[in-house]
Amino acid sequence: MTTVDEIEAAALKLPEESRAELMERLLSSFEETEDRGIIEAWAIEAEQRDEVMTRIGDPGIPASEVFERLRSSLQQSTQK
Repeated sequence: MTTVDEIEAAALKLPEESRAELMERLLSSFEETEDRGIIEAWAIEAEQRDEVMTRIGDPGIPASEVFERLRSSLQQSTQK
């Protein structure tokens, strides 16, 4: 069985455009339970942030680092 970590690793190897398409598909899977307006607002926000980062040359934080920080934070919060 494929783990979430294996899926994440495979997804991160995809070209940027493919990752964006995958993200859209995953977000749309929540449409049945979430307010569509919220999802659309977040999609617009993400696009605007990407445009700003591209314009100013900010490389951002690699997804692998973001996920590692998140895992670490979650581990610390569950140990309290």
